[in-house]
Amino acid sequence: MKVGDQLPPLEIPLTRTMIVASAIASRDYQDVHHDPDLAVARGSKDVFMNILTTNGLVDRYVTSWAGPAAVVKRVRIRLGAPNYPGDTMTLTGTVASVEDGRVSVDVRGDNALGTHVSGSVEVELEIGVGAR
Repeated sequence: MKVGDQLPPLEIPLTRTMIVASAIASRDYQDVHHDPDLAVARGSKDVFMNILTTNGLVDRYVTSWAGPAAVVKRVRIRLGAPNYPGDTMTLTGTVASVEDGRVSVDVRGDNALGTHVSGSVEVELEIGVGAR
């Protein structure tokens, strides 16, 4: 792997069940993540994905590409447009640096409204083990 390599895109269908279940599973009981009426009353179009779910999806995206020997060392993300039910988020990534067994990947997740998440993930790989 080398700087500039592109990760294959990953499309994630954003179902209501996934958004609600992942919020509850991560113990995020904020009503905007599971109650459509309260989410609308608070100014949102619908329930929307929480940051813990987004963080997990970004982690999964990079580690699935890097392989089972990858150990996540750092995740830095920033949220933008909300992920609403019925949309699709497409994750893309580019290798930003490769140094001493550590690989940094710039990641972006877009939906119909724009960029939902942007940031970077740094993984450590065993020497001689590369991404798939």
